[in-house]
Amino acid sequence: MAKVLAPPDWDELFNEVVKRGPARLGRIFSTANPVDPKGRYLHWDEMWRREPPDGLTLKEWWFGTVNSRNALARNLPLKGVNGDPFRFSNVDPVQAMVHRIDQQASGRIDTEDALTAIQSRDRYLVSSLLAEEAITSSMLEGAATTRRVAREMLQTERQPRNHSERMILNNYRAVSAAGQLADQETPLTPDDVLELHRIVTSGTLVDEADAGRLQEPGEDRVIVAGDDNKVLHIPPAAEELPERLEQLCAFANGESDEGFLHPVVRAILIHFWVGHDHPFVDGNGRTARALFYWLMLRSGYWLASYFSISTILREAPAQYIRSYLHSETDGNDATYFVIHQLRVIDKAITSLNKYVAKKISEVAEVERVARTVPSLNRRQVAVVKEAHRDPYRIFTIREHQYQEQVTYQTARTDLLGLEQLGLLTRIRMSRTYEFRSSGDIPAALRALAGQAVSVN
Repeated sequence: MAKVLAPPDWDELFNEVVKRGPARLGRIFSTANPVDPKGRYLHWDEMWRREPPDGLTLKEWWFGTVNSRNALARNLPLKGVNGDPFRFSNVDPVQAMVHRIDQQASGRIDTEDALTAIQSRDRYLVSSLLAEEAITSSMLEGAATTRRVAREMLQTERQPRNHSERMILNNYRAVSAAGQLADQETPLTPDDVLELHRIVTSGTLVDEADAGRLQEPGEDRVIVAGDDNKVLHIPPAAEELPERLEQLCAFANGESDEGFLHPVVRAILIHFWVGHDHPFVDGNGRTARALFYWLMLRSGYWLASYFSISTILREAPAQYIRSYLHSETDGNDATYFVIHQLRVIDKAITSLNKYVAKKISEVAEVERVARTVPSLNRRQVAVVKEAHRDPYRIFTIREHQYQEQVTYQTARTDLLGLEQLGLLTRIRMSRTYEFRSSGDIPAALRALAGQAVSVN
């Protein structure tokens, strides 16, 4: 990853610009804005390549931009390694994005009905986006497996076979635990954070004693990246971690004195805080993202159970790291990270909406095509539709008998008939049989429908 270009020294820049006199300062301030003409919250690393507004030098443009940001900024309880507080500016792009998230991720909206229509909530979470978050969050930190194998493990509840699968299962359990913690509506405690970390790292560390504990004095606290082990970040001293964790929990619970922060912004800043403090031997990013989901759910953003931020982060991991570096190199301005994460959330919600629309369309198409197959009765069409909604749903003859209020023989004929048509697979379990989707139900139905047309 390329090095981030730090802004000019502020004291030197201030003295340089002030010497140019009141008229010049007036010109600078008359055009000053916290964002550029396209609404972007640019870091010096991005700004120096661009043309400044008419009549200004590049450094004057930066000077006016920083001044306008400082006028909006509020200090946060989180302090950098230099002892200065991080700050956040509630600029227009932030307000626009949190408003859009409010509209889409809280309250009761059409998406919730769509999710309910697809399948039961718990099975949906296992088979789709929560599983995707568990899988991709682990891949961000080195897990190596295929999505198909990982989903199979979660959906069949089998035990993990290797380190990567253990990471994914732990992530799934951690995000689930964060949801349960949110449901309790109790204040977050340091013990809660340590427990989430224990869940995230259980069975994946060289020393199991490192799970669920803060790093201690004398342990390596330098974060490096790349083949050349380039230093990206030196976190606060280990001696400070217990107190900083207490402060994190107070901030998460809204008990500190920074004033009102939008809940989504607060959830993002918790994520940032854990990443900056890096309090654990390993699993910091996964713990940070679990805490993000905890506060989103606790604040009423129920849709957070269904979308995956790690999927978006993995598409551009360098931008994720750069947002941290921008915040840390520009006077502890956490606004860069907040804006980056708001965009990630927005993309994650957009991806979810596309997924839901695609799934609803697929289910409707399966039902439509199934009704054109003469050999399928109404009961079988209902089973096929449900099997496509949930590929891991188990059907039994007894269950089908009671649900449809038919004889055992009729229920047996229904399911065995679906197996013969290639729509279900039969599995012998003890003294009975279980049936589930054979795989690509839409393709099998189209083949059957085509055969019916050719016969006619």
